[in-house]
Amino acid sequence: MTIEWRYTTHPGLGVLSLAGHLGPDAVGRFTGAVGWALARGSGPVILDLTELRGWTVRGQLAVAEAARRLAAEGRPLELAAIPADGSLVPDAGGPPMTVHCDLTSALAAHQGCGGEQREWRSDDWPE
Repeated sequence: MTIEWRYTTHPGLGVLSLAGHLGPDAVGRFTGAVGWALARGSGPVILDLTELRGWTVRGQLAVAEAARRLAAEGRPLELAAIPADGSLVPDAGGPPMTVHCDLTSALAAHQGCGGEQREWRSDDWPE
């Protein structure tokens, strides 16, 4: 089982949305999506987990690694709508991550994020 992803740029931030299950089989695909976000956006990256059905400890650690990777480029990672179980493996060595209850709240925290958007997605992103 793997994930599908969609990356949308907004002025000054990007939203990386995931669908599916973020487990060991999906970590490589997730890492690639983070690379896509790094290459095509600027500012904070909101990781939208609204359509994520679940994640394993390995998937959560991949999120922590993504936060470190983004921070190295001066871009914070924020989480929106973590899976229903609310689990998140803390990573004391990583940069802090803001957690929003949903994507609407995350976008509202970045006033003025309207304007031109551009979007990329994996082939089987759910409509």
